Amino acid sequence: MKEVIVKDADLQQAALEGMDAFIGVFLKAIHEAIGGELKAENMGELNSDQITLLSWEILHEELMDGGFVQLIHNGYGPFIFKNPFAKALRQWEMRGPSKMIYDAHTLWLKYREEIEKDCSDEEFMALFERYPEFEDLDDLFIENEEEWTEDIAHYIDDHLERFAKIIEN
Repeated sequence: MKEVIVKDADLQQAALEGMDAFIGVFLKAIHEAIGGELKAENMGELNSDQITLLSWEILHEELMDGGFVQLIHNGYGPFIFKNPFAKALRQWEMRGPSKMIYDAHTLWLKYREEIEKDCSDEEFMALFERYPEFEDLDDLFIENEEEWTEDIAHYIDDHLERFAKIIEN
C-alpha cells in the first residue's frame, strides 16, 4: 500500500476554506502517492476508501461538466458502474448518490454502445437529446451536490486514518 501523507497545517487551512478544499487536500495527496493518475497498475496500492474518493472525484467532475452522457462518452462508465463504487457509497451511508449510480448503471447498460462511440462534437451534443433519461439523474446530482460533498467531507473527517497519515509540518 502506498502511504498517503497529509500535513496537518494543510488540513487545518483547507478546513477553514470549506469542504471542497478539505476534500481536495486528500485528493491531491492520493494523486501524489500514485504518481498523478489512477491506473489499473496502481489501484492495488490504495485502499477501498481512497479508490472510492477518487471515483467520487471523477463522478463529480464529469457530472458537473456534462452529466452522465459525458461521463459515459469519456470512457468512465466501466470504472464507475463495474466497480463497487455505489456499494461503497452505501457503506458510507450515502444512499442518495448510491441509488443514483445504480439507476444510471441501468441506463448505461441499455445505451452504452451508442454513447461510447467516437463521434464529432455535433454528434456528441446530439447524444444529450437522444438520451433524455439521464437528465433527471443529472439534475438529481446538481440539486444534491453540496449536501453530498458535505457528506463526503464528514466521512473523511470521521475516518481520517483510512485516507491518509496526518503529519506535523
